[in-house]
Amino acid sequence: MIICENCYSFIHFTHWEHLAVNPLKERLNSYFSSEEVFGLMFYEQEGLSQKIIHQLKYGGQKKIGKTLAKWCEEKISFKNPPNLLVTIPLHPIKEKKRGYNQLHLFADELSKYWKIPHRKDYLKRIQHNKAQAKKDRAHREKSVIPFALENPTSHQHILLIDDVCTTGNTLASCARLILENNNKISILVMAVD
Repeated sequence: MIICENCYSFIHFTHWEHLAVNPLKERLNSYFSSEEVFGLMFYEQEGLSQKIIHQLKYGGQKKIGKTLAKWCEEKISFKNPPNLLVTIPLHPIKEKKRGYNQLHLFADELSKYWKIPHRKDYLKRIQHNKAQAKKDRAHREKSVIPFALENPTSHQHILLIDDVCTTGNTLASCARLILENNNKISILVMAVD
């Protein structure tokens, strides 16, 4: 899947970087405190953003990660830049089956653009669960998503990166671990459901 200029015009970007009150930050504030929160686009059922992310995750279209990173580089500017990029990990079984972690592709590109190191080994998923995308919203909200800090640091400003934010459970599970180690956290997601 190649994203042409015509398709680009049909993507519904959030443009929240220009708002004084960020709706995603407001939603996540009920779970944890964050510095800055960015959502690139809206995740619309059967919409172009959903197709783009599905092709990146399940269709082997790795180049899409680079494209999304370029869009973030163009649209996002930090008031207080993070000094570490951390991605939500896949369980090793799922990563082996898929052949890659789509977030690593995305964050590696962001790391080049922003000159911020990307730590792939910071967090570890310690239980293999059914994919969140295959659950309805009610079951996602009840899910316990077990993660562990694999190689923690403290006194860092970490940009935690995920693909889609629906309920905020996954981000909250990881953010709490990061914050418990005296870090600050910002959030970036490719899309907001």
